[in-house]
Amino acid sequence: MCSPGEAPPGPAPAGDLPPEWETDDERMAFLFSAFKQSREVNSTEWDSKMAFWVGLVLARGRRRGAVRTCLRELQNGFERRGSVPLGLGTVLRELLRRGKLQRESDFMASVDSSWISWGVGVFILKPLKWTLSSVLGDSKIPEEEEVLIYVELLQEKAEEVYRFYQNSALSSHPVVALSELRSLCAGLCPDERTFYLLLLQLQKEKRVTILEQNGEKIVKFARGLHAKVSPMNDVDIGVYQLMQSEQLLSQKVESLSQEAEKCKEDARSACRAGKKQLALRCLKSKRRTERRIEELHSKLDAVQGILDRIYASQTDQMVFNAYQAGVGALKLSMKDVTVERAENLVDQIQELCDTQDEVAQTLAGVGINGLEMDSEELEQELDSLLQDSSKDSLDLPAVPHRVPSAPISDAELEAELEQLSVSAGDPAQTTPSASSEPKTALGLNL
Repeated sequence: MCSPGEAPPGPAPAGDLPPEWETDDERMAFLFSAFKQSREVNSTEWDSKMAFWVGLVLARGRRRGAVRTCLRELQNGFERRGSVPLGLGTVLRELLRRGKLQRESDFMASVDSSWISWGVGVFILKPLKWTLSSVLGDSKIPEEEEVLIYVELLQEKAEEVYRFYQNSALSSHPVVALSELRSLCAGLCPDERTFYLLLLQLQKEKRVTILEQNGEKIVKFARGLHAKVSPMNDVDIGVYQLMQSEQLLSQKVESLSQEAEKCKEDARSACRAGKKQLALRCLKSKRRTERRIEELHSKLDAVQGILDRIYASQTDQMVFNAYQAGVGALKLSMKDVTVERAENLVDQIQELCDTQDEVAQTLAGVGINGLEMDSEELEQELDSLLQDSSKDSLDLPAVPHRVPSAPISDAELEAELEQLSVSAGDPAQTTPSASSEPKTALGLNL
């Protein structure tokens, strides 16, 4: 995009354009016309046209996901029936003034981008152009091929790259090669130029630092989502060299393993062909290769052990720093707290509680509206009431206690019935008609 030999994108799809794009020719003729020289001529029309194109330009950049654009690319994207908007240059100048867009040259001049010249020459920077830009500011309409950057979109994509790295396996190492990082972010960055711009944004936010070591660029990320990166030091360079040694040893071991396997297959083939001497030579070569593999394995184990110790020491340093920060915070929070002051505070609380109890007792003993009475008079009146109530009490028999009896048997009932029958025949009883009623009643109960 906006580069020599690169074809510009085609017109925007119809679904990405406002409804009046195809239906209201009069409205679109007004929007496609050039802006007046001064906004004061008709501020309403000027603001309406500016708001339309500002929203459309920003929405196009976000929809395409490209952090770079230029005037020619936007003219091709907003072409309508062979016509291009005549006021897009003014719109881009307004976006530059608002800070929504930024010239790529100005952005790179604001960051230490000297490391980019070590690469494939993606950027050709012109200090004279920077000087003119700084003198003229953003009052000049951008040229057709001048590359502009969507500021907010660049920040968002740089944050996405940073989080993607933090969640990857590469984040376990304090430094990483630029080539490995480029491979990791291939899905996020469509081209190398965008990738470099995102790294420059992270470098501007002090979350990335880049250094060249032995002709290869090394990238160091900040540890944590909101931390600032520390400058590259000898430890980081040493860790990177150890990582490179580990990688080279692993590749060498893999290559020798394949060579040993090939010698083994050659020996087997020579043996089948009856070439005993050739088979013995292949076996000897296989054993030499295996001894070299064992030596490389021991060296690889040593390098990995050193790396593990370095990572462990870095973890210990992080824990130590956390402890130190915790102790400092605890000291600060208990700066004015001592045992003597705590005891004094408790004594004051107890004294206040005692004072409150005394005040409550004093208030409880106050007579209101002349109702205060002598306690002795009250006791005499209570005794008289008790004496009067004792005279009026009745002598009632004690309530009998009912003792549960055992079940009555049939023999006991018959004996009681016989006794009742004998007592009923006594001459001293009433008339026979009266004595027959109990019998009848007893007969019914039986």
